[in-house]
Amino acid sequence: MDTAEAKRRVADEVDRLTPTLLDVSRRIHERPELCFEEHFAHDLLTGVIEDGGIGVERGAYGLETAFDARVGAGDGPAVAVLCEYDALPGIGHACGHNIIAAAGLGAGLAAASVAAEVGGRLALMGTPAEEGGGGKEIMLSRGAFAGVGASMMIHPANHELQTFHAIAVQRLRARYTGAAAHAAAAPEMGRNALDAAVLGYTAVAALRQHIRDDERIHGVFTDGGAKPNVVPATAAAEWYVRSATVESLQPLKDRVAACLTGAATAAGCEVDLEWIDPVYFDMIDNGPLLERYVANASELGRAPAPEGGDKKVMGSTDMGNVSHLVPSIHPMMKVAPDDVAIHTPEFADWARGDAGDAAVVDGAKAMAMTVVDCWTAGGLAAAQDAFIRR
Repeated sequence: MDTAEAKRRVADEVDRLTPTLLDVSRRIHERPELCFEEHFAHDLLTGVIEDGGIGVERGAYGLETAFDARVGAGDGPAVAVLCEYDALPGIGHACGHNIIAAAGLGAGLAAASVAAEVGGRLALMGTPAEEGGGGKEIMLSRGAFAGVGASMMIHPANHELQTFHAIAVQRLRARYTGAAAHAAAAPEMGRNALDAAVLGYTAVAALRQHIRDDERIHGVFTDGGAKPNVVPATAAAEWYVRSATVESLQPLKDRVAACLTGAATAAGCEVDLEWIDPVYFDMIDNGPLLERYVANASELGRAPAPEGGDKKVMGSTDMGNVSHLVPSIHPMMKVAPDDVAIHTPEFADWARGDAGDAAVVDGAKAMAMTVVDCWTAGGLAAAQDAFIRR
């Protein structure tokens, strides 16, 4: 079977699967689950895979909501298609992971339908807890990507883009300890932990004036005391510290830590800083693999553009960790108007609408066709060569 015929076959298979894929997307959207709690999505996706006659390992790599399905024989490297399906607190699928899950499912099942005939190997993986839990990094550390030669996923957005401007990030918990006292009767006896946290926030706000354009710092208070007439003995905040690369992240972390510890000292309090693993690495998109995807998406009427100006989606993802290990891509597929950003309630609405459904179908086809390119048109070798030479 030549490349053109294999691509036609996988596109037809996605068309056949479309009612199932859209049902999966909508049902996951209706049942948002937070990181490592995606039991409904896990069972739904693995059930469809098994119904397609493919064996799947549920609860893979020691994670209850991860899965791993493998197709193909031989000793060549597998091409991995990744699914995400966790949601955000309070605003559900405002990142559109229901679309990611259904598109990945469709791409994997479609590619599997021709794998034996073209001699390809496929890994269809469910990767939980992208929104902070780092499921991919955990799976990576436990051997999930051994024998994988390339990996891919698509992500919904408000622009049609070749890449996601994904920078490195690490989370930080700051816990402050002071001394309680009656705020009116004996304020001199108190050491205000909330003051320490507020001073720390203010210091970081000042620091933001003097960081690079590709760096970000943002935080929230998670504890600020119980009653106004009691000097808070404890306070807490959570921070995200982001930088362009994992190498440039450490110096910025040191500057943030200095702000928070200095503020605690100024308030007469103590602070405990806990850097939370895993670190999310910056995303490295593989050029040859991305070229294949762009060509295939363009055939479907999509026009993925290079990022530039206001046409950019910036954030962080544990797909970055995967991209440092194997050739990877993470293109963005438009499902919402330009002025509707991800991680908003408005975007969650778009993710369950007609544009979201179209992204499920187009994303599944574009990825399945790119998998075929890897198997039949030298795409995998080109991707791996570029990865080695980068």
